[in-house]
Amino acid sequence: MSMGHHSRNGAQHSYDSGASDRSLVGGTIGEALDRAVRAHGDREAFVDRASGTRLTYSRLAEEVDAVSKALLRIGVQRGDRVALWAHNSWKWAVVQYAVAGVGAVLVNVNPVYTMGELSYVLKHTGTRVLLTATAEGGTDHVAVGERMRHDISCLEHVVLLDEAWSWFLAAGHAVSHADLARARAGLDQDDVVNIQFTSGTTGLPKGATLSHHNILNNGFSVGELLRYTEEDRICLPVPFFHCFGMVMGNLAALTHGACVVIPGPRFGASLVLDTVEEELCTSLYGVPTMFIAELADPGFDERDLSSLRTGIMSGAPCPVEVMNGVVERMGVHEIAICYGMTETSPVLTQTRADDPVWRRVSTVGRVGPHVEIKIVDPRTGRVVPRGTPGELRARGYSVMLGYWDEPEKTDEVIDSGRWMRTGDLTVMDADGYVSVIGRIKDMVVRGGENISPREVEEFLHTHPDVLDAQVVGVPDHYYGEELAVCLRMAPNAAPLSEEDLRRFCDGHLARFKIPRYVRIVDSYPMTASGKVRKVDLREETAALLGLDGR
Repeated sequence: MSMGHHSRNGAQHSYDSGASDRSLVGGTIGEALDRAVRAHGDREAFVDRASGTRLTYSRLAEEVDAVSKALLRIGVQRGDRVALWAHNSWKWAVVQYAVAGVGAVLVNVNPVYTMGELSYVLKHTGTRVLLTATAEGGTDHVAVGERMRHDISCLEHVVLLDEAWSWFLAAGHAVSHADLARARAGLDQDDVVNIQFTSGTTGLPKGATLSHHNILNNGFSVGELLRYTEEDRICLPVPFFHCFGMVMGNLAALTHGACVVIPGPRFGASLVLDTVEEELCTSLYGVPTMFIAELADPGFDERDLSSLRTGIMSGAPCPVEVMNGVVERMGVHEIAICYGMTETSPVLTQTRADDPVWRRVSTVGRVGPHVEIKIVDPRTGRVVPRGTPGELRARGYSVMLGYWDEPEKTDEVIDSGRWMRTGDLTVMDADGYVSVIGRIKDMVVRGGENISPREVEEFLHTHPDVLDAQVVGVPDHYYGEELAVCLRMAPNAAPLSEEDLRRFCDGHLARFKIPRYVRIVDSYPMTASGKVRKVDLREETAALLGLDGR
């Protein structure tokens, strides 16, 4: 429990640091894999349901060695960037470890990136090798990859994970174990190992540059708080190209000898439920929209999910009703809420397994081990008293090295004291639990009143016919901004009118917080990590309502 830090007038500061009886993990990701093989060699490391592949830790290490040799054979050297453009599979994870093991830098590419987005990422990072699959989600990755190789001077190789895989590995046979050992010698825990592009809602994405130390320890810390052991089996439907998959999933498993079970290359609710039941998974990850879909699956009540103990809901604010469904109907009694950002590797705060349910539905937990957080007045940068909203800032092992090749943008978010500005409006209570009120830039100012969309969304989730609710501000000539809500309705439910919504909210929300406009939607514009793109949703809604000009 947080001890608190007091100012002269006795008020508790909104500052906390993560005490831990476990040291940080030293060394590189490759060394962590070596330790896992020695301790858990015969245990399953990965189960890929789509391909039927099962890898023990010993077999995983053999596959990693083979890919490492193949990378060396095509000239990959320490510090070179290797991009991976594919959906989840066991090969994704093998490449993740192989690239780290030879001292190269993995550039994660969202499988649904357009040609323009891919081109920007490859050029910006100076990527030499692109690994991809033949066809992903309707996109011909071969044709796109070859065009990129033609157009981008730094890109020398495009390697297919499926039909060229055997050829690629065979080329690596020419590389000896001694060559591999030399490439691995002298790697350092503070070396760059990963570049992840943040799913910015405006402007070009920025490449958060992360070290072995950053992500290995974040995965370890998350796993510690989930009480992972080698007996755990993690059902992982979230994308590997994001920290949620490759750090909180793969590296949490690696550092505890646990097993990652991949339901399929893409998310499917029934696929996930099948996987949990048939593979006896003890842990399940997802963004709230995934859990919403699983709970709404027609076959949900016939499933035996009794193996589930824990899991993580992250990536977007968790509605109370959804959390209650996961705990009570799924039986995931130790489900954790994690909060953070790609730039912090990613997790900063996490609920604990023994936290009461009300803590887990109303907060994002307490600061993680070996991390410092403070909540400040965004205008002055001064720490605010507990209970006072402000911007959350973080410092410690998990803060990124910077944005790739963008020192000015790095300086905008990391100050001289190495504090990372999150841009999130948060509040810390007397016990150190943090609640996220919203993005500072998402706050709606209506006639001088500050309104948090999150508060309104939470209430609307209590309506039995509402599956999901997203609130945005739209232009208004009188108030400056008005509230609009975009609702996803439950199957077979009648759409809510503006009058229906007003009646439901009346007496529960202050009048100025009741949305004036209602839109019924099938889906929302989403970022790569499962967050709703509020900027896009706001523009789209304003345009449809004819409010895009004041």
